[in-house]
Amino acid sequence: MTVKLILCFLLISSANAADVTLDVGHSRRHPGVISAGGVPEWELNRQLAEEIAKRLRQKDVSYRLIGADGAMEVLAKRTDLAKHDALFISLHHDSVQPEWLKQVERYRGYSLFVSRHNPKIGESLACAREIGDRLLAAGFHPSLYHAAPVAGENRPFADRDRGIHYYDGLAVLRTARQPAVLIEAGVAVNLEDELRVTGKVGRVRIAEAVARGVADCLRIIRTSISKEPRQERKAERFD
Repeated sequence: MTVKLILCFLLISSANAADVTLDVGHSRRHPGVISAGGVPEWELNRQLAEEIAKRLRQKDVSYRLIGADGAMEVLAKRTDLAKHDALFISLHHDSVQPEWLKQVERYRGYSLFVSRHNPKIGESLACAREIGDRLLAAGFHPSLYHAAPVAGENRPFADRDRGIHYYDGLAVLRTARQPAVLIEAGVAVNLEDELRVTGKVGRVRIAEAVARGVADCLRIIRTSISKEPRQERKAERFD
C-alpha cells in the first residue's frame, strides 16, 4: 500500500486524537544510518510504519502517521502534532559504534527506549514491557549492547530481560506529552539482522508483534485514565 493511501485511511487530522502516533524516524535529508544492504534507515522506518499501520487497522486502532513523507526535520513538531494522542511510538533501525563495525556480526536484535523525563514514564515503561513481551514471543531477542559502558552508549537498563533502556535525552521521548517508546527494530548495519527484520516475513512478524504490544498498551493507558479524577483528565488532554 502506498504512503498516500495509508495517509487517507484512518489517518487522524491534527484537530483530533488518535490512539497511537507512529513516528517514522529521520527524514529524506537526514536519513539516519545506511543499512548493510544500502538502504537509508528512513526508508526502512517508513516501510515498517506502513506494515504496523496495516495491522492496527485490522485491530480497529486509530493512528497518526508522522514523518512518512520524509520532510519533517524538527523533532519538536512531531510531538506537538501528536500532543492529543494516547501513545507515541517512534520507529527506527539500529547501528553500532564505528569501532565495532569490524565485528558487526556480533551485534543483533531489537532495543526499546524510554525517558525518565517523559511525564508518563510509568506508563511508558509499562508499554515498553508489553511490546518487549510481544517481540520475545515472536522469536526476536534484545541486543543489550546499548548498556555497554563506553562513549555513545551507556544507556542503563530499565528492564534487561525485555531489552528496555533509559535514554532520558532523546527528544521525541522527552517532549512527548503521552507515554512514549522508541523502537530500534534491528541492527541494520549487520546484513543478517537487516534481512531478519526487513525481509518480507521478518517485517510482518515484527510489525504484528509491535501492533499487538500497542493494543495491549492502550488497554493499560485507558485503565489508568479511568482511575484519574475527571477534572485532571480534562486538563491533561487540552492544556
